[in-house]
Amino acid sequence: MAAGLAAPFVAKGSAQAQAPSRNETLLLVQEYGPNSLDMQGIGSSQPVNGVSLNCYDRLLRFKPVPIPGGGGHQVAMGELEGELAESYQVASDGMSATFKLRDAKFHSGRTVTAKDVKWSLDRAVSIGGFATTQMNAGSLEKPEQFVAVDDKTFRIDFVRKDKMTLPNLAVTIPFVFDSELAIANSGGDQWAKEYLKNNIAGSGAYKVESWKPGVETIYVRNDAWACGKLPQLRRIIARDIASPSTRRALIERGDADVSYGLPPKDFKDLLDAGKINVVGVPIPNGVWGCYLNTQVGPFKDVRLRQAVAWVMPYDKILQASLFGRGVSMAGGTTPKVAWPQPFPYTTDVAKAKALVDAAGGPFSTTLYFDAGNATVAEPMAVLMKEALAQIGITVEINKVPGANFRTEIAKKTNPMVLNRFAGWLDYPDYYLFWTMHGNNSIFNIAAYQNPALDKLVDAARFAPDKASYDANVIDFIKLINAEVPMVPINQPTHDVALQKSIGGYQFQPCREPDFRYLTKG
Repeated sequence: MAAGLAAPFVAKGSAQAQAPSRNETLLLVQEYGPNSLDMQGIGSSQPVNGVSLNCYDRLLRFKPVPIPGGGGHQVAMGELEGELAESYQVASDGMSATFKLRDAKFHSGRTVTAKDVKWSLDRAVSIGGFATTQMNAGSLEKPEQFVAVDDKTFRIDFVRKDKMTLPNLAVTIPFVFDSELAIANSGGDQWAKEYLKNNIAGSGAYKVESWKPGVETIYVRNDAWACGKLPQLRRIIARDIASPSTRRALIERGDADVSYGLPPKDFKDLLDAGKINVVGVPIPNGVWGCYLNTQVGPFKDVRLRQAVAWVMPYDKILQASLFGRGVSMAGGTTPKVAWPQPFPYTTDVAKAKALVDAAGGPFSTTLYFDAGNATVAEPMAVLMKEALAQIGITVEINKVPGANFRTEIAKKTNPMVLNRFAGWLDYPDYYLFWTMHGNNSIFNIAAYQNPALDKLVDAARFAPDKASYDANVIDFIKLINAEVPMVPINQPTHDVALQKSIGGYQFQPCREPDFRYLTKG
């Protein structure tokens, strides 16, 4: 294994002078990699966010700020700066924003123009699925909003005043394609879905040199990148290794530079040993939760949803599954204007059993989770199964392959789903827009439909002042406390293991590696 991992550093013959040196090459080991190269495509897996982040540019990005505990930077979601945009200006009436583009070039050599930006945002609001719902979350809803004024000037006309519109331009979805390259290879498909699933057409800091799904993705630096300081690293090898023990061994021996997705116990052990840097950030707007289907199956009955909340072994899960690398969501008292926050449930088997008996007594059901998160989700699921058995609920556990998980949850037919979701914008109303709102996004796994909740979430989103916002948040927190479409279990810490020679770590809301700022020395 070590010999195989070292092989990419070897250069032969005359190519040796041009090949990236070891200090310019990063080896990352992860559980699984991208199943597509197009984050806007239907069914794209979580790691495809990393492709978007590193290979494409957006109009705006979030400003970096130091991580309070040290170890690198995270982003300030309320502070924006230009990426493809050299500058931008919101109109005096607050109903449009105009962007002046940098002199940037696509990987093809073409100059980035406002027409490319328009085609890209038109695509994002029209292609459907996750991408279109994400755009709608910032009131970016229809192609008519996007105007190419001239080659270097682009305007967005707002359909309403929405505090999330500009921040939503900085997440990984509204990235900019080389539209001419995409159209030329579209085969007649308006949005070139098949071509862009398998090819990069961007202007970002990195290009994809090689992509072997399930094996590795190799990135090389775009030396013409115009949207930031040229990265130090010229080559990134992101290798998919399913075995967490193998990934841990590689990072401990120094054969790998960075590892994502290790089990929390391994991160804790590495942190305690002190030979490897471990950087942890509590995931903003992030929760491990158990989603209970409110439309089909037994959990249509709110009493059974409450029973699950009362029997959940919160403390055992935090220690046995996350090894303390998170915050329990049990035992909340007074609702706060915050997300995540603890629910008013603790482990009370008697109370849970009484609710099951009142709802008709014992039954069987199935609990689903993403096998790509098995190192955390599997022990969590086993503890949940044991706890639910105490109150007469027999649970079958079903592991769904990571590449298929989003397709599975989109069916909205599964009775129980264990999932970690983190909203990219750190607002309570934003989280509920994705997971419990009647727009019924893919992440509303409980298929929860409640006009009263929708009214409160929408009112918070467009609240005219802080007092109104706070009141609406408190009211919708009280409502979901009672209705329990999802049982929050804990807020996890996002950990990454790095050799001490690696600097420049930057945590991004999409939770994928940002290679642009990493250094190696």
